[in-house]
Amino acid sequence: MRNTLFFRCKCTWLWLAFLLCSTAPSALAENVESTLTLKKALASTLAQNPQLYQYRFTAEALSAKRQTSALRPALALELEVENFAGSGANEGFDAAETTLALSSVIELGGKRQARMRYADARLNQAEWEQQAATLDTLGKLTEVYIQGLATQANLRLAKESLALSQSILKTVKARSARGATAEAEVMRAQAALVRAEIRLAALQEQLERQKVLLARFWGETTPDFHSLSGNLFDFGPAQNFDQLYARVQSSPALQVLASEARIRDAEVTLARASGRSDLSWRAGIKRFEETGDSAFTAGISIPLFSGKRSSGDVKAALANRNAVDYAQQDLLLVLHSRLFEAWSLRKQSIAAANLTQNVAIPALEKALKLTNEGFDN
Repeated sequence: MRNTLFFRCKCTWLWLAFLLCSTAPSALAENVESTLTLKKALASTLAQNPQLYQYRFTAEALSAKRQTSALRPALALELEVENFAGSGANEGFDAAETTLALSSVIELGGKRQARMRYADARLNQAEWEQQAATLDTLGKLTEVYIQGLATQANLRLAKESLALSQSILKTVKARSARGATAEAEVMRAQAALVRAEIRLAALQEQLERQKVLLARFWGETTPDFHSLSGNLFDFGPAQNFDQLYARVQSSPALQVLASEARIRDAEVTLARASGRSDLSWRAGIKRFEETGDSAFTAGISIPLFSGKRSSGDVKAALANRNAVDYAQQDLLLVLHSRLFEAWSLRKQSIAAANLTQNVAIPALEKALKLTNEGFDN
């Protein structure tokens, strides 16, 4: 149970806290219509995702069970006929005794309240499970969206690389025609051009697959957008680790376990209440056909030694309740370690990206310019 709850939401708030990208509007109206933003993708998923829609029926089913749990014991109408169709004086119905009675059960020990608390705890857990599943789905959507943005960026680089390979091949061929370059250099340039074309085609197909994956989140099979909008280098404001960990402690994953603890408490209460014997009562009226007289009847019964029968159920419920506490502590420790790992990697990655963008790339662009000038000369 602990692992399922953790892996259900482990990527959710990490992606939402660290990887949400800002969206930028397009300059042309037709591009706006064919460009998907992360905000629009999230809204479409919340409105149309089939998996999330199923939780509505789960809540309806639990609400219906709560209505059943709130019912009191039913009344029973009894009709009993004695001393008829016999022999001698009891022949026929002349000496029959007819009893019409109502019977029911008086629940003791707060059984009805215990059932209702258990049903309420189940409803509360279903709400938190829905939130956890929603965040998990949105986290997966964000992950695929960012992968699509990265593919788009690589696609632009691949196009530049292809153009550069074409330019290099043209230059090498011209030098080879003048005898300034060996034929082997031309072959290598042609091979580099082919590799650039293969990479470009692979990235184009990869982007199409990612578009289909994105459309699946809102229940469609054919994407109605052409490109994704977002800035991979907009990292957002940095947050302190303690602030993020405080958010983890109120995350749906832990709230699901907290609701599980409330369910176990309700089970303990229900098991203890079941140990209290219920009173069965019966009241009615009896008619004596032989004399034409009538009389009231009443009765009550209670089972004996029923408390011992439920002692095992109480012990089992207490054991399950204690296990939830330790599962919650373990999950909190796991979340702490994973959060710190993700927070540290994010900080390191942002520093590396800034150095690459501000130092390494300008240096490489200058080197490329000097190389092109050298080839031209």
